[in-house]
Amino acid sequence: MDSADSRLLPSSCNGKHRVRISVDRGGTFTDCIGVFPVEPTAADPSEERIVVVKLLSEDPAHYPDAPREGIRRILELATGRPHPRDAPLDTSNIESIRMGTTVATNALLERKGEPCALVVTQGFHDLLKIGNQARPRIFDLAIAKPEVLYQRVVQVDERVTLVGYAMDPRPAPRESHDGDNIVVGRSGEHVRVLKTPDWAAVRQQLQQVFESGIRSVAICLMHAYTFAEHEEKIGQIANEIGFTHVTLSSRLSPMIKIVPRAHSATADAYLTPGIRRYVDGFAKEFDAGFSDIRVDFMQSDGGLAPVEHFSGLRAILSGPAAGVVGYSVTSFSPSQPVGVVGFDMGGTSTDVSRFGGELEHVFETTTAGVTIQAPQLDINTVAAGGGSRLFFRNGLMVVGPESAGAYPGPACYRNGGPLCITDANLLLGRLRAEHFPHIFGPNENQPLDADTTRSLFEQMAEQINSEMRTRHMLSGAAPRDKTAEEIALGFLQVANETMCRPIRTLTEAKGHDVQKHALACFGGAGGQHACAVAANLGIRRVFVHRLASVLSAYGLGLSEVVHEEQSPAAATWSAETQPPLLARLEELSSAGHSKLSQQGFSESQIRVQRFLNMRYDGTDTSIMVPEAAAGDYLSRFESMHQREFGFVLRDRRVIVDDLRVRVVGRLAEVRAGQVYDELESLQCRLLDTPSTHRAFVETVPVYFQGGSRPTAVLKLGHLEPGDVVPGPAIILDRNNTVLVEPGWTATVTSTQLVLDSTLAANEGTRLVSTEVDPIHLSVLANRFMSIAEQMGRTLEKTSVSTNIKERLDFSCALFDQHGNLVANAPHIPVHLGSMSYAVKFQLERFSDRLHEGDVILVNHPQAGGTHLPDITIISPVFRDGRVIFFVASRGHHADIGGISPGSMPPTSRELFQEGASSMGMKIVDAGEFQESDVRRMLLEEPAQHPGCSGTRNYRDVLSDLKAQIAANYRGIALLGQLCAEYSLEVVQEYMAHIQRTAEAAVRALLKETRAKQGASQLVGYDFMDDGSKINLRIDIDEDGSALFDFAGTSPEVYANTNAPPSVTHSAIIYCLRCMVQSDLPLNQGCLAPVKVVIPEFSLLSPSPTAAVVGGNVLTSQRLCDVILATFGVAAASQGCMNNLTFGIPAIEENGVRYEGWGYYETIAGGHGGGRDWPRGQDGVHTNMTNTKITDPEILERRYPVLLHQFSLREGSGGSGMHPGGSGCIRDIEFLEAMSVSLLTERRAFPPPGLNGGGNGACGLNLWKRCRSGKTAQLLNIGGKNSVFVQPGDHIVIMTPGGGGYGRSE
Repeated sequence: MDSADSRLLPSSCNGKHRVRISVDRGGTFTDCIGVFPVEPTAADPSEERIVVVKLLSEDPAHYPDAPREGIRRILELATGRPHPRDAPLDTSNIESIRMGTTVATNALLERKGEPCALVVTQGFHDLLKIGNQARPRIFDLAIAKPEVLYQRVVQVDERVTLVGYAMDPRPAPRESHDGDNIVVGRSGEHVRVLKTPDWAAVRQQLQQVFESGIRSVAICLMHAYTFAEHEEKIGQIANEIGFTHVTLSSRLSPMIKIVPRAHSATADAYLTPGIRRYVDGFAKEFDAGFSDIRVDFMQSDGGLAPVEHFSGLRAILSGPAAGVVGYSVTSFSPSQPVGVVGFDMGGTSTDVSRFGGELEHVFETTTAGVTIQAPQLDINTVAAGGGSRLFFRNGLMVVGPESAGAYPGPACYRNGGPLCITDANLLLGRLRAEHFPHIFGPNENQPLDADTTRSLFEQMAEQINSEMRTRHMLSGAAPRDKTAEEIALGFLQVANETMCRPIRTLTEAKGHDVQKHALACFGGAGGQHACAVAANLGIRRVFVHRLASVLSAYGLGLSEVVHEEQSPAAATWSAETQPPLLARLEELSSAGHSKLSQQGFSESQIRVQRFLNMRYDGTDTSIMVPEAAAGDYLSRFESMHQREFGFVLRDRRVIVDDLRVRVVGRLAEVRAGQVYDELESLQCRLLDTPSTHRAFVETVPVYFQGGSRPTAVLKLGHLEPGDVVPGPAIILDRNNTVLVEPGWTATVTSTQLVLDSTLAANEGTRLVSTEVDPIHLSVLANRFMSIAEQMGRTLEKTSVSTNIKERLDFSCALFDQHGNLVANAPHIPVHLGSMSYAVKFQLERFSDRLHEGDVILVNHPQAGGTHLPDITIISPVFRDGRVIFFVASRGHHADIGGISPGSMPPTSRELFQEGASSMGMKIVDAGEFQESDVRRMLLEEPAQHPGCSGTRNYRDVLSDLKAQIAANYRGIALLGQLCAEYSLEVVQEYMAHIQRTAEAAVRALLKETRAKQGASQLVGYDFMDDGSKINLRIDIDEDGSALFDFAGTSPEVYANTNAPPSVTHSAIIYCLRCMVQSDLPLNQGCLAPVKVVIPEFSLLSPSPTAAVVGGNVLTSQRLCDVILATFGVAAASQGCMNNLTFGIPAIEENGVRYEGWGYYETIAGGHGGGRDWPRGQDGVHTNMTNTKITDPEILERRYPVLLHQFSLREGSGGSGMHPGGSGCIRDIEFLEAMSVSLLTERRAFPPPGLNGGGNGACGLNLWKRCRSGKTAQLLNIGGKNSVFVQPGDHIVIMTPGGGGYGRSE
């Protein structure tokens, strides 16, 4: 690695394939490493030389392909002979080439893949356009969903379904499933073939696609993960026609869930042809092609694949995966198993990951809007890198997500670029222009432009100081002016906190303590942030490899070849099923072993890893469980479940969904964690006076917290193993700059810099005043939101119900000592503004009767609730006997009693019919859980009302309530840590500052609205389907305050669309936050400038006994439509959540009680056209909800239903200059008799257009009553109804479209 080493490949090795090459082609740079034998010398006894080549990934003026150019330069360095650019490369000296590439990733991001077609079961042609129906960002009124990858869709008239269903309380034995058209699938499930395709028709359809010029096709049919026969036959026909690439989802990813499987198949058909062309073209650059050298490509799962087996689907995380392998081998020791967090900071983003002894995989991820179902390393990407732009918005300092890219790049690159993180490091002296390559300016020979950077930071400092003075003048808390250096340091602190959030997620979501890890820092920009990020996380050791700037390329050289085999199972784990499951694993192992043997690996080089994908019955949260001793996978599963989720369910069956085998071929012996061994034996020498050392270059001023400090600059190449450099110091290498901050030391080893914190744990307390400061305001805004997010992750992890754990129908928040909302993680919008009213109500209700260890349960609409299934758990946080904060979590519980399963009755008239209610009770009293009170509230009290029962699933509700309590405890612990770091006084003051910041942003919005509209009064109205009117007048004053007056709104109804005032406040705060259109912490300050007037006993302020279940899910949507239309921003969206519930009650036969079951979903519709976006989005959730929908295959496996159609409702969007989006069609056939309930709106009054735009289409709910397989009766069942269906009946839900905006031209 010594740049002074010029030894060449010995003549005895020439032409004998002795040069090993690794190439990582990134988005900006391509890193190449060559390793070859050399003759040892007295000065350097090593017998191998490592050479590094770093070059731009795109430089067409000098070379056509960066990897080829890098290999050419390595061969010149190895042989000392020229290798002309215009001649094929000599392969005689090349032993192997390993590549990681962004070719597939870039094609996906830029949508520049192969034109392809998707073949899918009839009725599902829009499956990938709808996806899971959730929108990516809940506060973006202009909803953006990535474009699908295919150009054409072929619907095949075929259908299979599963026999039996998982929720059957009396499942029939499998042998009873035999019969005509029933086969056993690969998973062991029985499959009924309902319709075999007309193969001639399929051939004709595919021929038409072929004649259109498309040559790549993806095939994904319902339940093909277990029954692949139809896919196989269609694939055969496609090959016969002449398609050059055919992807079968059943081969590519034989796992249940058609949506991610179809995404994966389409991505493979879209990306692989381009990958193959690239590989073929690359091979032609070598004189003998790849015939006599080994060429492997890195896959997303961290394993290499031979070039001939490399596919686009497995290439998406190719580069980052190699980096994980690099630090896992160099920074983790099996003998000292300290977990390592990977921190790979590049130019545009930062990748974070974790290694604890085994590579951690995920099996369903989303990249560029495409859900991929394939093994990938668990790598989280955050949009903060050296090129991330710096902004001051709404009183907060913001880093990214926008990036300056390679061009124009940061301001210092001399291309007129904006201020970026790199500029901040340059201004503060952490990046040294004199030691950075002089490659800038018109002649590419100038250094970084420090003058432009300083000028722009001074301008930004002036802007920030001016705005902060104006914003906080009225509060009397105006901060002192900040210097350019303080502003630059502040942006770095915000960036560091932004990068810490996904690290906390990655570690704590898996049950690991982040402080018990080391940090492995690499990437071009990582060394400047290593100490600060580690300190923020409480990590006390950082590894920075000498090849940190090219660690992904280095990791390629350490990687192993991997082959995966997978098969579906769908089996219950038991003593009877264990032997056949283990036997199937052995079959997969043999198949994988054979594949690697065919590649030339010997027995001693092959290692087999076996896994079972296991989950508890009734949940969708599975864990990939590695092989256990004596095949005891169950104990291993329970141990992993306990660590990750905090509980086990002893009374639940454990289901095995998939069998997986990972067969690894080791190309070379690699010894992991050698740095630990070296540290133990190293004779260390502290460099008290670095200026006397031969590595010393100069002393420069570097700005840290508190001011500028003289800092030694040293060259890594002149430091010896054992040298210990105290901070502050800058250590330079040819491709890397490492900042050793005050309070840290850097120990030099033969391969790494090891940074260790010398601060005692309590020395890290931050000295921050209570005066408002834009830097601390921005950092603490991130911390507050992070706490709410971590509460949400705890709730998701520890809950058991589908509603909370999988549909994510919950929210978590923290509040100040007065009950004002401080931070609410962006979960479910209808919860956002209403929880504060619940907290304040309990604060007044209990007053001085609150004690440490108390936890309150509330769900009554008069006490700040929304509807009864949404139960709020509130925990006061105490210090010295007084309340200092509150934390709260709200979750939608599947059943809390009432007149119908699911507690979402469409025909309720009184509140008691909707289930259990509480104005506020202590569910935990002084630390003691009050289960008898909970049982009485949930089971006994609701059953006392006529026609009602208590909760039909007490066990799950109780578990989820305990999960909410656990989430609150997590929030309390994190707030305690924050107070220890900043002090209670500072945290409380900044909670007030952050609310004033939000208030100022909303006032600015209202002032701007008044100016644009040319009027101080805005009016709007709309109607519910029963004719009830929602009337709104908004009066905006010059100071940016506003009156929202709902006078004229209709009276309370004797139905369930009444909405408590908390719902109206939620709708207002949500709409205001959306209209601000930039990052803004959503908190009580958003409502500070707003006064809300609601007539008592109206639709929006009903009496205490009024039914409200529809108010939360229907009227809330209409409120948003009214508010946004009144502001002139958007036409109406679908104005509904399309609530569907169905189920079977518990029954008792022959003295045996069989549990019932219920299912609940909300269905997407059309998004309204708007002033600032070209058209409304199709088939998406809008405004006050964002819950996911169950995958069609999971739906049919779990329940006795057949989903015939889930598609867009073409033409249902309103016309206009900016047309509205289309609604959806969902056609469900029921295979057993059961009750079905629909709670919907916009079935009478259409979603109105705005400013001349056309109305969206009304929704429509149909009941097809079928007898003997024929439709006997077609009934319109209206918007709100309950029916009892028979086998063969269909319910068809056509959801409303969105209104159009503006007249059509």
